[in-house]
Amino acid sequence: MPGTGFCRIVAPVLVVLLAGCDPFSDARPMMDEYVERVARVLETDPEFSDISSASQLPRRRDRVLTMPELDMGMLDFLSLYGCELQYVVGEKASVMGRVMQPLNRLRYEIRFIEAARDCLPEIEDEEFAEELAGGIDSKLESLPIAIWNATWGVEEIEKLFTLAKGYYPVAPEGNPVSDLALDIESLNAAVARLYSEDLAVSLDFAGDVHQRWQAEYRAGQLINSALLLTTRLQDGTKLLRQRIDGRPLCLDGKPNNQSDIVQNMFFSVYIEKIQPYMSAVTQGRVALIEPFEQLAKVQEEVMPESFTGWYQRHLSQVAQDSLWRELDMAMTAHTKAWQELLGQCGLRPGA
Repeated sequence: MPGTGFCRIVAPVLVVLLAGCDPFSDARPMMDEYVERVARVLETDPEFSDISSASQLPRRRDRVLTMPELDMGMLDFLSLYGCELQYVVGEKASVMGRVMQPLNRLRYEIRFIEAARDCLPEIEDEEFAEELAGGIDSKLESLPIAIWNATWGVEEIEKLFTLAKGYYPVAPEGNPVSDLALDIESLNAAVARLYSEDLAVSLDFAGDVHQRWQAEYRAGQLINSALLLTTRLQDGTKLLRQRIDGRPLCLDGKPNNQSDIVQNMFFSVYIEKIQPYMSAVTQGRVALIEPFEQLAKVQEEVMPESFTGWYQRHLSQVAQDSLWRELDMAMTAHTKAWQELLGQCGLRPGA
């Protein structure tokens, strides 16, 4: 008789193996199984298309924009004595200031503008006052660059959009993107205020947002799942259309044994398994991808050219080559094909 230690080792292994037998527990095997079952009930062979690969977020060196620097001489700096701006400029000139992270650089730019505005009425030298006013205008003009770098230029966002963590989970506990959705909502609100030159907005929350980005990878998973769904739904639609355009499923619109089998698979697999996953991906898309599209779109004027193609493909909902637009078309075509096929037997869904 094996000892209890042996049983403790074997039992978890059996659980893992049994779980692995369920193709509907993970996205890729579920979608492959779905195409196989569509082919089986239609008495044909499944055909699996290659799943398109997404592109990684452009490298950080291609995303970060160069911040223009103000040229302020030492005499000008000394003449600021007594103003808060003196200390702000001093911090930037320090060793730490020269290697500011993007978020801290954005904070610095805001502090500079605010301190300079406060200081301006105290400047008696008319020429220098004019120079400082020009500096304020210059900082306001370059503020969108600092905003871009503090959002799309940070290293942490690469983890959120990594493609190395597979697909969006099937039937997860709770909402996998709830915290991330709140984060991007807050970030978009802050960016909108900054773009309207409301500099009183607090950025205290942004550091925590970046930390969560580094610990999560849901955006990349959603992108992977969108491509998976698009390809396998197109594969399924092709099988359905072959039957629609070929031998009728039912003669004279009357159900038969095969139509019963097809309808049963439609409800037990497509409605009960596939549609809930499609809905979960759609909900994740609305909660996470669309707000990130907004975060990029509002900054289009400073968006690097190297980023534009990635944005149109992976974030935009309407661009010609948008993967989300392709998913919408695939879902619509698949639904229509099912309606037509079952409609041949008077079993059209929703009728």
